[in-house]
Amino acid sequence: MMNREPKYWVIVASKDHVKKGIAEGFAQACHGKSSPLKRMKKGDFIVYYSGKQTMGKPDKCQEFTALGKVIDDEIYELQVSEDFCPSRRNIEFEQCKDTSILPLINDLDFIPNKKSWGYPFRFGFFEINQHDFDLISSQMLEHHYA
Repeated sequence: MMNREPKYWVIVASKDHVKKGIAEGFAQACHGKSSPLKRMKKGDFIVYYSGKQTMGKPDKCQEFTALGKVIDDEIYELQVSEDFCPSRRNIEFEQCKDTSILPLINDLDFIPNKKSWGYPFRFGFFEINQHDFDLISSQMLEHHYA
């Protein structure tokens, strides 16, 4: 099988959910649906964007809150509660700092309309190019090793 170039994905989730995923080493997307996770392959990279601090509450976050790499091709389901059994992927998360999107908007290719910059995030999961990933990750990883 040919090695393909890694792809770069943005997953949208509230910050409280992202931090739980980091602690447990998993990603889940779009309220636990498996279809977005099936598009990711081992070696791909993900960035989490959190528009909100806490799911269902109005407190804004507007930060990139996690950065990681897909470490295998497994998708598994976990029964979280009686009526919720989300699909998940194993992720190796980097140590990084939460980074505001606001100073980056003008330089991000995936935001065509800078005035309506929040629009792409409504999809919950989407692919970005390497330029955008490098820009976001350089900010998130900056100063961390200083």
